Amino acid sequence: MLAECGALSDILASGARVLECACGPCIGMGFSPNSGGVSLRTFNRNFEGRSGVADAQVYLVSPETAVAAALTGKITDPTLLGTMPKVEMPETFKIDDSAIIPPASVEEAEGLEIFRGPNIKPFPEGHALTDSLKAPLVLKVGDNITTDHIMPAGAKILPYRSNIPFLSKFCFGVCDKTFPERAKQAGQSIVIGGSNYGQGSSREHAALVPMYLGVRAVIAKSFARIHAANLINVGILPLTFANPEDYEKFTKGDSLALQDILQGLECGKLTLVNETTKECAALTCDFTQRQRGILKAGGLLKYIGQGNL
Repeated sequence: MLAECGALSDILASGARVLECACGPCIGMGFSPNSGGVSLRTFNRNFEGRSGVADAQVYLVSPETAVAAALTGKITDPTLLGTMPKVEMPETFKIDDSAIIPPASVEEAEGLEIFRGPNIKPFPEGHALTDSLKAPLVLKVGDNITTDHIMPAGAKILPYRSNIPFLSKFCFGVCDKTFPERAKQAGQSIVIGGSNYGQGSSREHAALVPMYLGVRAVIAKSFARIHAANLINVGILPLTFANPEDYEKFTKGDSLALQDILQGLECGKLTLVNETTKECAALTCDFTQRQRGILKAGGLLKYIGQGNL
């Protein structure tokens, strides 16, 4: 529709660069600014390093401010440039679903063969929840850990989203480059975080990849809501310190233990034991009945596979 009305030619003639309506620079793909440069972005992400350059100064602005800056060469209040042109939405939008293939019927699906390229690996399988967990504390991080800290984005990494084993090499790379190998060696492990753990993008890979590496529980002062839900969906326990000061009782490498987990899920109270120092910390959780079922099954896929909805 933009091309047919002629507006696309006008936009291109003005010198603008156009991306399709999809995940582009928002996930670190394309339009990397120069080192130390200032870049204005009209989408919703400016995490450190997200745009491809660690020291870029990336600011989030409105489309009007972006246009004003493009015209003047500096950050400019668009209201200073005169009256904004009136923009009217079309009465109807053209819809073309010709590229969408509907799901096969149950009868057809049984005979279909799925072709996977070399960069598409099987989906990692979750583990049913047990009543006790003994595992090392493989990583301790601070406040406001984003999903970019947990599973970095960027053009070098995102093409491997369908290859979890390869993607896992970058997990928590911003915080500790040794984490992937240590987590794999541990078999199963625990991560401790500060406040607002898992903020930012809702990418499920920030939960899926730690699950693949053996993380069975994340214990934090508080969680970002969507990330906590993603952890539950892959079978990782998101537990909260009842007393945030207990965060200080634990150090990377300590041997930790959780007992009576199944009962704790029901009453919302568990105890974390530091078997290295003999310190203890009270934990809380507040899960719905469905979330408890998902955790017990070992993740949402297994939960659905058992006939639940």
